Amino acid sequence: MDKKLNHHPDIPLDLPTGERLRAAVEHYGAQTVEQRAIALLRGENAGKDFLLYAGGRHGLGILDGAPALYWPELWGARALLHVWDDSATEPVLAGLRNRAWRVREMCLRVVLERNLPALDEIVALTDDTNARVRSAALRALAAQGSAEHQAVIARHFSDRDKAVRPVAQQARDALAARLATS
Repeated sequence: MDKKLNHHPDIPLDLPTGERLRAAVEHYGAQTVEQRAIALLRGENAGKDFLLYAGGRHGLGILDGAPALYWPELWGARALLHVWDDSATEPVLAGLRNRAWRVREMCLRVVLERNLPALDEIVALTDDTNARVRSAALRALAAQGSAEHQAVIARHFSDRDKAVRPVAQQARDALAARLATS
């Protein structure tokens, strides 16, 4: 065996995120998992074992000395797609301003999934420097926006990144359908 860190053998490192987090809930309880996910999102230490539940095999690399960069914060946000407590709202909204685009993108996914009120932040992120963040913001805007936001979405029909363009068209259609039924 190599000198890699030994982790608790019951942590299912190779399972999909949702299954790992269900195992974490069984092990710690939902409230603890929610609070540790929030801690990770805030950039705090949530414990080595929880890092492995949240990050899977990739968490081992960090525990073995690889630079953490933004990964634990991203994993904390991603965990909030699977577990939720209302006390996570403010950390998720703060994550929309994170310097790492992956964290901003994941926080937008949480905003969309949890229907968190963040319309001003969403509109601002439609002009993010990263195309994936812009796409995530357009999806969230389709879910929360009003008729006045159709112009914001339409600006991205000719986005500088061609991958954003179809997302803008889908967002336009989703917003129009939502407004037609409300």
